[in-house]
Amino acid sequence: MSGFLRRLTFRTAGESHGPMVVALLEGLPRGLPIDLAAVDATLRLRQGGAGRGGRQRIEDDRVQILGGVRRGRTIGSPLALAVANRDHSIDDLPEPSRPRPGHGDLAGCFHWLDTDIRSTLERASARETCARVAAGAVCAQLLGLAGTEVLGYVRAVHAAVLPADRPGVSFGPGGTPLAQWRARRDGTRLYTLDADADAAMLERVQEAARKEDTVGGVVEVAAAGVVPGLGSCVQWEEKLDARLAAALMSIPAVKGVEVGVGFGAAAAFGSQVHDPIGAERGGAGGAVFQRPSNRAGGLEAGMTNGQPLVLRAAMKPISTLRQPLASVDLSSGAPALAGYERSDVCAVSACAIVAEAMVALVLADALLERIGGESVGELQSRLQVFLAEARRLGGGGSAPTR
Repeated sequence: MSGFLRRLTFRTAGESHGPMVVALLEGLPRGLPIDLAAVDATLRLRQGGAGRGGRQRIEDDRVQILGGVRRGRTIGSPLALAVANRDHSIDDLPEPSRPRPGHGDLAGCFHWLDTDIRSTLERASARETCARVAAGAVCAQLLGLAGTEVLGYVRAVHAAVLPADRPGVSFGPGGTPLAQWRARRDGTRLYTLDADADAAMLERVQEAARKEDTVGGVVEVAAAGVVPGLGSCVQWEEKLDARLAAALMSIPAVKGVEVGVGFGAAAAFGSQVHDPIGAERGGAGGAVFQRPSNRAGGLEAGMTNGQPLVLRAAMKPISTLRQPLASVDLSSGAPALAGYERSDVCAVSACAIVAEAMVALVLADALLERIGGESVGELQSRLQVFLAEARRLGGGGSAPTR
């Protein structure tokens, strides 16, 4: 078990300018076919989006499987994934002495009680997220076996915002399938879902570039076809919304997370916030009671309720500025301008892809935790039994209490 995961273990290794970044994912069932082309396509998306820096023109991210797969399928042992760095000049790079406000430079000095900023920034760099995206893309393939699809997209860049009706909490049965929204997202510069919003976001990125500044924004992740009853209300660390929030907050530069209407619920009456429950069935395996709204974002009391998951994460502007803020030179203690490392103007688009991967990772873990199974076949058989019993709730006969 690692951090917010219960059935899977996930760790990464590697530095921004080291030889490679590695992901180790353990706990996947045997027999899962791995679509490497799909993983590579997701890695390319992580490198895209308006406002990205020169590093993305250097790298050509592709995943290499180092272990855990035989003849294209998982075998139940740890899955080891690697993404090579073309720029692997870690030993030859200069030693920074002027910490950048907003980055981990100074905090790392306090943590290790030294002034080796380079060693800190090499690991704190968002380059590590390519390992997360590779692992998340594999987990998305596992979720696909349960009919679950996850989509991350950009909701806002600086003051340019995707309109509230595109599509957010309106995801659900009878709505536009996520696959169609995915195609729309992939056709925009900022990975959003509306051409007008995309143009407005692009203007904010271009304005920041002209000013030698940076911009952040808000990403949203939606998951449709989610199996109901994942997560738990028994202990605080078992609550799925807490696990998802931790996963999103772990992404570099993310400073806030919302589920459903999030902070908006605090300014509304309960009758305006909670989602009525209807008798009509639908959703995963026909086991889900339909609801006219989804302000809860698919989570109640730390468990999935069968509605689509909707989560948002706020990303601060990149902390490396071409017009640097005031800092100090640690070699002398004298006031100085912050140092500069090659960086992006805007990485909100990449953040959407990383957020999609982290949500897929946590959902895959929760699915395996609740349903179980050492092989894909066993998982699918158990899932059908679970959904059949869920359909018996309310009007279809009482599910037995165990």
